[in-house]
Amino acid sequence: MEPEVLEELMTAVLIGGLICFMAFIVWDLAKKSKAGRFGTAILFFALGLGVLGFIIKVVVTAFLPY
Repeated sequence: MEPEVLEELMTAVLIGGLICFMAFIVWDLAKKSKAGRFGTAILFFALGLGVLGFIIKVVVTAFLPY
């Protein structure tokens, strides 16, 4: 396997794992702080914007010519 392909694959896998871990942290934070439904939704919305930014970056860089 080429090193570039391995790096690309591991970046996607590890960033995905990090996103899942951050979702767990936000869920735990909302639960411990008794944020309620609206507070939990706001917390996950903020996390979702960060994830959306990463996905947009991946899509844009995939379509850019080298």
